[in-house]
Amino acid sequence: MRLTVLGCAGSFPGPESACSAYLVEADGFRLLLDFGSGSLSALQRYAGLKSVDAIVLSHLHCDHMMDACTYVVVRRYAPDGPYPPIPIYAPSGAPERIAAAYSLDEGPLDDVYTFYALQPGSFPIGPFQVHVDRVNHPVETYGVRIEHEGKVLAYSGDTAVCDAVLRLAQDADLFLCEASYLDGVDNPPGLHLTGREAGEVATKAGVKRLLLTHLVAAWGSESHTHAHASEAFAGPVEIVRPGSRYDI
Repeated sequence: MRLTVLGCAGSFPGPESACSAYLVEADGFRLLLDFGSGSLSALQRYAGLKSVDAIVLSHLHCDHMMDACTYVVVRRYAPDGPYPPIPIYAPSGAPERIAAAYSLDEGPLDDVYTFYALQPGSFPIGPFQVHVDRVNHPVETYGVRIEHEGKVLAYSGDTAVCDAVLRLAQDADLFLCEASYLDGVDNPPGLHLTGREAGEVATKAGVKRLLLTHLVAAWGSESHTHAHASEAFAGPVEIVRPGSRYDI
């Protein structure tokens, strides 16, 4: 598998990055994991407009799904289109949410997407075996575990500490984990992880490598987050960047 970071900013686009979007490739198949605000630009830079074979949306906050709305124009109105519908796996309500965000007047998007409602469990997407589970966030949100040829990529989605994210990350080769909050401050409960909490989950799960994402540039600190994660996890820790690629 190969992971390419298209966007990694938390909550809203930052000065250097679009919001969450991650391209996972194997055997010529390209799975887009989240499609946050601004990430369609990076998709063109690192892969191509027609390159996506399937999409998984962890949840329906704008910073994880909004460019799935913009992508309608690409697939429906390209000069060499329209392109055939592609599968999109998302929480309940996604068809209505994405259609409304795209346009209040044009109706369903069945010509663009084939929607599948997520629920905890395992299922194949292309060459991947995908497992999802509900994590700890105010809206219906799923963490994701992707397996291919004995290798594992785990993705926390947006979550506070919970048993589900620990299960999803178990023995993962690569753990892509949000670390939105700073340690040592009074953070709201039930929303996000700190760097130290991400490191603690990685340690308990026995992951091989920890990638930190979803930092909020406007009021975060990369050095602070990296330091606290590294104190809690003895393995390699890295803060991801747009365009970063990882072979698993």
